Amino acid sequence: MAEIVPVQWFPGHMAKTRRLMRDNLRLVDLVVELTDARIPQSSRNPELDRIIGQKPRLLLLNKSDSADEEQTRRWCRWYRERGIPAIAADCRTGRGLGQFLPAIRQVLAEKIAQWEQRGMAGRPIRVMIVGIPNVGKSSLINRLAGGKRAKVEDRPGVTRGKQWVALTGGVELLDMPGVLWPKFEDPLAGERLAFVGSVKDEVIDVEHLAVRLLEVLVQNGEGEKLSARYGIPKETVEGSEPFDLLEAIGKKRGMLLPGGAIHTERAAIMVVDEFRGGVLGRITLEQCS
Repeated sequence: MAEIVPVQWFPGHMAKTRRLMRDNLRLVDLVVELTDARIPQSSRNPELDRIIGQKPRLLLLNKSDSADEEQTRRWCRWYRERGIPAIAADCRTGRGLGQFLPAIRQVLAEKIAQWEQRGMAGRPIRVMIVGIPNVGKSSLINRLAGGKRAKVEDRPGVTRGKQWVALTGGVELLDMPGVLWPKFEDPLAGERLAFVGSVKDEVIDVEHLAVRLLEVLVQNGEGEKLSARYGIPKETVEGSEPFDLLEAIGKKRGMLLPGGAIHTERAAIMVVDEFRGGVLGRITLEQCS
């Protein structure tokens, strides 16, 4: 089955956000880049390395409660070995966020020491939060701020402009709008972004998306999780064509149209939503060797 190729995003949107980031980089001490722990590479905008340059950074693998725990540990280690400090967290539950402010202070330890020597102890640490749409930037800020300071919706593209949020502990966060890059060089990266919901669903055929997701999950050895969730024997899950498996799931859940045909679109929406919500279990789509 051919992979999904999401719609290409307008270059002007990326150019505007790129300018916004560059204009505000001088105002911050560190950049926190959020990525999705289920797809730690595909959810990183390749433009960010060029934009951020030598500015200190911290990588936060969000949604780690929905990702394979061992894979997340490996990815964090993989990034650290390449000079990028990385921590895992889940902004919905707050798990792991206790590491966030200490990690920022550790990355900036030398700069903070310099401030103290210059009589600037207590100077606020200013942090820019960046990441692709729907990766959890607003949820992170709301968790850290202890209230709904940023608008949150489970769809890409909600944060429209920059906004500052002050935290206790002398840290100020600058939230930037999330943006995808204009062209996906790797079609599989675009496909994975569609799986996790970082591409607008209106531009994707949900049945195609669900069928391809089922195919990838079975190929990645997650057949047992599908079997447990949908009550279909593992041998059937692993031996079926992906569309036949979607039909079997719809039939098992009683999703029938008048006349007895299976409502595959409804089944597809359920499968995609349950994967995104972590209901199928802890799954990482990109494996770190």
